[in-house]
Amino acid sequence: MIRTRSLRLATRLVLAAALAVSLPGRAAADPKIIRLGHVGYPGSLFAITADEYARRVNEALKGRYEVRVFHSSQLGSDEDMLKGIKVGVLEMFAPSTIMSTVDPKFGVFEMPYLFKDRAHAKRAFEDPKVDSILLDPLPQKGLRVLGIWENGFRVITNNVRPIVKPEDLKGIKLRVPGGVWRVKMFRAYGANPTPLAYGEVFAALQAGVMDGQENPFAQIYGGKFQEVQKYLSLSDHVYTPAYLVVSERFWKSVPPDAQKVLARIAVEIGDYSRTEGARLDKEILDKIGPKMQVNQVDKEAFVKASAPVYADFGKEVPGGKELIDRILELRKP
Repeated sequence: MIRTRSLRLATRLVLAAALAVSLPGRAAADPKIIRLGHVGYPGSLFAITADEYARRVNEALKGRYEVRVFHSSQLGSDEDMLKGIKVGVLEMFAPSTIMSTVDPKFGVFEMPYLFKDRAHAKRAFEDPKVDSILLDPLPQKGLRVLGIWENGFRVITNNVRPIVKPEDLKGIKLRVPGGVWRVKMFRAYGANPTPLAYGEVFAALQAGVMDGQENPFAQIYGGKFQEVQKYLSLSDHVYTPAYLVVSERFWKSVPPDAQKVLARIAVEIGDYSRTEGARLDKEILDKIGPKMQVNQVDKEAFVKASAPVYADFGKEVPGGKELIDRILELRKP
């Protein structure tokens, strides 16, 4: 199975590279291609922000570099692309929760109800102390984060019942992304969480293999999950960032002046993604709300039920409690 997945990844990346160098009229002076992969479908926040990043970079570095976006897992799953980044066969990708498998400290962004709003998240992402803990060690692992974007506030959909309190999740087969802490959180609530690649979620929901899932609005709408789900519970249980990740091997090949442009625009897109995320939340709820049974949740009950998850993170992840405390300090400007 591992060999098959690796071969599939290699094949996809080779085909993408071939496409990048075999287009008609290509000459030696043409720009160098930067492939940027993500799992989001067209119209998702992943797609909107990645496309805008590509547009701005291509304008700023015209004739030297060209970012080409590959959406909908065209270059493989998050796991596949992460492997490609580490060994230098892929230049860029935009992941989310899977970063906690790179360094367990990234699991801090899976702590339920950690952020009170987007402004709080922005302060945390731009805080020098948080950045030094999370981002500085990454180049030694073969990658670096150029910017922290938005995946969004996550809500729950399912086909069993409205979710108002944690106990309403008891026994529900819930798809979650890869990562230890989302599984622990929903187990604490009584659900039966199972990690599954985003590209496989619609089929699992449609077939009844999974009862429900949790995602930001943009990912729900992009994946058309509302077409196979009945209940929508506005939990906002986790605010997940997305990251612009670049291969360290590729990064070292980029001249310093171009590095500055790529990094500067990556940071700028962070603000753009949060603005777009807020817009999409309202717009998408207006679109899918009438088609589903929508309910508010008892957030105080969820916060109370989340205490063991915070305690475990503080115990199991070195420096985890310090990181949580620092982010909580940033609640106030």
